[in-house]
Amino acid sequence: MTERSEVSAAQLPDLVAARLTDGYRMALVAGHEDDERLRVVYVLVRPVDDRRVELVLGVPKGNPVIPSLAALDYATGRFERELHDLYGIVPEGHPLPARLVRHAHWPRGWYPMRRDAGAPPPFEPDVGSFPFLQVEGQGVYEIPVGPVHAGLIEPGHFRFSVVGETILRMKARLWFVHRGAEKLFEGRDIHDGIALAERISGDTAVGHATAYATAVEAALGIDVPTTDRLVRALLLELERMHNHVADLGALANDVGYGIAHTHAQRIRETLLRLNRRTTGHRLIRGGISIGGARLIELPDPDLVTALARDVAELVEISLSNSTVLDRFTGTAVLPTQAAHELGTLGYVARASGLDQDARRDHPGVDLDALDVVLEPGGDVLARYLVRAREVQVSARLVASIVHTLAGNPGSGSRTTARGAGTGLGLVEGWRGTIAHRVEIASGGRLSRVKVVDPSYFNWPALPVALAGTIVPDFPLANKSFNQSYAGNDL
Repeated sequence: MTERSEVSAAQLPDLVAARLTDGYRMALVAGHEDDERLRVVYVLVRPVDDRRVELVLGVPKGNPVIPSLAALDYATGRFERELHDLYGIVPEGHPLPARLVRHAHWPRGWYPMRRDAGAPPPFEPDVGSFPFLQVEGQGVYEIPVGPVHAGLIEPGHFRFSVVGETILRMKARLWFVHRGAEKLFEGRDIHDGIALAERISGDTAVGHATAYATAVEAALGIDVPTTDRLVRALLLELERMHNHVADLGALANDVGYGIAHTHAQRIRETLLRLNRRTTGHRLIRGGISIGGARLIELPDPDLVTALARDVAELVEISLSNSTVLDRFTGTAVLPTQAAHELGTLGYVARASGLDQDARRDHPGVDLDALDVVLEPGGDVLARYLVRAREVQVSARLVASIVHTLAGNPGSGSRTTARGAGTGLGLVEGWRGTIAHRVEIASGGRLSRVKVVDPSYFNWPALPVALAGTIVPDFPLANKSFNQSYAGNDL
C-alpha cells in the first residue's frame, strides 16, 4: 500500500529529509504534465517493512521551479537534472545544474516530454562541450575513450585524468542512445506495454516486464495468483543465472584467462537453450502478462543444479589462478559509505556490504530458499564472488519453485480489467532493484510510465571506484559493474 499526499514547495525538503532519516530511500522522481499544471512525484520506499510514500508537488507551467533536494540525496539531484532536461522544470539551488540527458547539440528550450513539444526541431551545432572537470598538475594528462567502442558495446564516453597509469579522476558521459522510451508508453493499451518493457534493456526482459506488470496490477487492483507469482520468480532467477554466468567468464577473460570465458559461454549457451524450451525465447520474452505468467514447460531442476555445480567448479579454478586472484583483489574498490551515499543497488551494493535485496525487502512472493549474498570488500573480487554465489542461490530457488509448482506452468491469465489508477512495481532484476511507476487513464490506456533501471543509480559509482586504479584495469572494473547503457539512457 502506498501513502500519497500533496505537498507544497516549502514543505517538501523537510518531509523528504525526515523520510530519509527514517530509513527510506528515493526510488524515483517522476515528472508529469496535467491540463493546468506540471507535477513532480517523489517516491520513497523503506526496505525494512516495504513502506512506500509518494509526495506530490504541483508546479505552475508559467514558473516551473522546484526546490532542489540535491543536498539531501545524491540520486535525487540527478533526477532533478533529468526533470529540467525533459520537462523544463528548474531545480532551484541545484549545485550542478548542467544537462544530464540532453547533449549540447539538443535544441535549447525544447522539452520532449511536454505535450506541446511537437516534432523534434533541427538539432543545433555542438554549442558547448560537456563540463568535464580538468585536473591540473605536473604530469597530468587526459585519455578520452568512446563513445564508439569495439565490438557490440553500446556508446558511452569516458574521460580519464591520469598520472602515469594511475587514474586520478574519471567522468562518464552517457545518454548517447536515448530513445524516448517513456514517451513511447503514452497512450498504449496496458497489455501492449509488456512488449515495450521487455525491450528497455535487452538482457533484462523479465525484470522490466515484471516490474511493469506489477505496477499496472497495483494501479488496477488486480490480484495475481500465487502460482503465477512463483512462475515470475522462477523466470527472474533464470535471467539472473545466464547474465551472471556470462560475466563470470568475461571477467576472467579481461585478465587473460580465456579458458574460463570459453567454459562460461558453454554453460550460458545451455541456459539460453533451457530458456527457449521454457518460454519460447532465449532471452525469456513472452512469459509475463498483465495478471499472470505462463511457461511452455517447467525447467528441469536437475539440469539447473548440474549447471550450478559447473559454475562453482569454474569459479574455484579461476580463483586458484594467481594472476586472476591478484588482478581481482583490491581493484576498483567502492567503499561501503560511498556505495550508501550514492544509492547503489543490486550486486554492486551487496559487494560493498549493503544488505539490500528487493526479493526480500519488497517481495512479490515468499522465497524460503533465498539467501542474500554479501561481501564487504567492494572490489572486483567482491563483485565477482557475490555474483558467483548468487548463481548458486538462484539454482536452489529454481529447484524449490519447480517443486512447489508441482507441474503447473502458470495460468497465463490476461486480465480484462479496465479503469484508472496509479501503481508502483519494485522487482529485483539481475542488476538490482527495478522500479516502474504507471498512471493509467480511463479505458486502460497508459498516460505515464516512469522507468528506473538500477544502472541509473549504479553508473555514478564507477568513477568513485576507479580513483587510484590503473588505466589497464578499466575494462575489468567496468565489467565488474556491468551497467546497462540502454537501461540508463531510456
